[in-house]
Amino acid sequence: MEVDGKNLRRGWTTGTCAAAASKAACLALLSGKFPDLVTVTLPGGQTPSFALAIEETAEGFARAGIVKDAGDDPDVTHGALIKSTVRRGAVGSGITFKAGEGVGTVTRAGLPLPVGEPAINPVPRKMIAQAIAEVAGEEADFEVEISVADGEKIAEKTLNGRLGILGGISILGTTGIVIPFSCSAWIHSIWRGIDVARAAGLDHVAGATGNASEKAVQAHHGLHEIALIDMGDFVGGMLKYLRDHPVPKVTIAGGVAKMTKLAQGMLDVHSKRGLADLEALAKLAGEAGASDELAAQIAAANTVSQAFALAGENGLALGDRIAALAWKTAAKALKQPEVALEILVYDREGRLVGQTAFTPSDHSDSLSPARGQPGRKRRT
Repeated sequence: MEVDGKNLRRGWTTGTCAAAASKAACLALLSGKFPDLVTVTLPGGQTPSFALAIEETAEGFARAGIVKDAGDDPDVTHGALIKSTVRRGAVGSGITFKAGEGVGTVTRAGLPLPVGEPAINPVPRKMIAQAIAEVAGEEADFEVEISVADGEKIAEKTLNGRLGILGGISILGTTGIVIPFSCSAWIHSIWRGIDVARAAGLDHVAGATGNASEKAVQAHHGLHEIALIDMGDFVGGMLKYLRDHPVPKVTIAGGVAKMTKLAQGMLDVHSKRGLADLEALAKLAGEAGASDELAAQIAAANTVSQAFALAGENGLALGDRIAALAWKTAAKALKQPEVALEILVYDREGRLVGQTAFTPSDHSDSLSPARGQPGRKRRT
């Protein structure tokens, strides 16, 4: 990848490394031999190959390890040794997962995994299961223990402790690939995406904070892929460029956590720039009719996703209110009368839980958090 004349090297997620190590260990457990190179299939169909850093077999298990290469991304897990120990499982158990040394365990609700589960996220679990199936078939029964050398120390540089993931890092990744963008390079790529969309004559672009919200907004509006801007956390970087390079319609889409941060005035919604204010969210819930008890539960929630789940369980929809406030923040940055701005808020499953109408972004008083989009029913 070339950005501003510099070639930036992509890398591999911890999930990809864990899948490759698991496949190699399973093959050794079944055949007694480790492969020279192990190849895995990523969610996007790519098939990278990896050399093994460690190989070990003993009675009842095989273990393989791969050193993570994050490319040119300043990833705290770059150079970490990701190990997988594979044992046969009980008949009918399928693929089960265990947290080894250096891999965290979920201790609080509100995350993609239940309390007590190893912090091996859903997509890496699917990748590991697929990798093992390529060696042992779809009905294979194995226990997979993932460990990371010095993982507990590495985790101190992450938000895991605050989120209740204790004992080590999380095994992450949705595409399997680490894209090495610095802030400057990423913002420049946003600008180039807008330039391409304008050159193609498109009248609508959509910036999404992540892969899931991008797919959701594309389906919602039936957008061509050229209209999709890989905005990431840089909402302000996209909007400020559109102020001087407008298109008729702009959608900002994201999950509840990042859209809550936008609603609270943050134009850079990366976790390192700040966290969503759950007390402010609880106050907003109170204004929407939440009981004092529910407001207190929202203020004490572990994550914004958990706060939204609590609100939904009690029949209180926050999505439109968050969308309206997010629109105000975004409109102040854009402030371009030629552009109609829309906000879409999605939950973790990709369901639309909040939105505004397309509204000219210089109409800063046209939306209020009390009413969101006029004439629409609240969603749970």
